[in-house]
Amino acid sequence: MNQMMTLTTAEQQGGGFSLIIMLLVYAVFIGALYLIFFRPQNKKKKKEAAMRKNAQVGDEITTIGGICGRIVAVKDETDSIVIETGSDRAKLRVKRWAIGSVDTVHEDDQT
Repeated sequence: MNQMMTLTTAEQQGGGFSLIIMLLVYAVFIGALYLIFFRPQNKKKKKEAAMRKNAQVGDEITTIGGICGRIVAVKDETDSIVIETGSDRAKLRVKRWAIGSVDTVHEDDQT
């Protein structure tokens, strides 16, 4: 009878140890998912936001709709820019969030 009680106590302690190991495995798995998927995505969003914020007059840009042009005015109160497209100098006003890429390379950006 005493042996059965000792065996049961040992089984319970082993069960707690396996629970801790299982929780550690899950924690490592979730941490790896964060490092592989979510962190690079957040970095990319921050980089794009900085690129849109730092667009200035004279920069050549491409919008997310594929329109290419040169920034001729920045309107901070409406968070938009005015771009000039083509040889006929047509002007379009677009929101900053619609900037897909800034194609002008500045000397101070090269590090």
